[in-house]
Amino acid sequence: MTIRISPSILAANFASLGTELESISNADMVHVDVMDGHFVPNISMGPVVVEDVIRTSPVPVDAHLMVADPDTWAPQFAEMGSASVTFHAEAAKAPIRTAREVRKLGARAGIAISPMTPVEPLLDVLPEIDMILVMTVEPGFGGQSFLDVTLEKIRRARRAINNAGVDVWIQVDGGIAEPTIERAAEAGADMFVAGSSVFGHDNAAERVDTLRDLAGRHFCHDV
Repeated sequence: MTIRISPSILAANFASLGTELESISNADMVHVDVMDGHFVPNISMGPVVVEDVIRTSPVPVDAHLMVADPDTWAPQFAEMGSASVTFHAEAAKAPIRTAREVRKLGARAGIAISPMTPVEPLLDVLPEIDMILVMTVEPGFGGQSFLDVTLEKIRRARRAINNAGVDVWIQVDGGIAEPTIERAAEAGADMFVAGSSVFGHDNAAERVDTLRDLAGRHFCHDV
């Protein structure tokens, strides 16, 4: 099992974003949160900024769309070159059709669920997606504390993926640091979004390696 770390630029210094991106060149992907002020109350960045990140990032872009109309926007972010595009189950009107369109455009398709959203509907359509993003905080704001109540949801997703024999990643996003990454890995997550726990340190690359090592040592495939 491959453990992947995707630092979130929401915690980066946007005044020197190019330098910040270079500082995580050992990461597996870079996580870009797109918020529209409708699906979540916060507003972050739009297509123009994401295109700049795609063009300059030393690692592939992992786009997380917290927007009210992902059926329209998700294919556009795939078309502009995002390696992975994740949209929220709560916002999509035609999630399978949207996931298929994202895949057709060459990106991995992920579906995200908020802490109170059940994971079971996604477990019935695993062959149609490449990743389940289990939000471990409420979407929309950085700096929140990890919600341990989401761990059982991760375990159920891991068991279903193992039983189906499909290559679907489980990503967690929110409050990922030490020791929360250990608990999420023990539950079966294999891709981790980390914001301030990476960019909030002097040596971001070292933090990426540390978190990857911690997750790898605690990852449990059979939960």
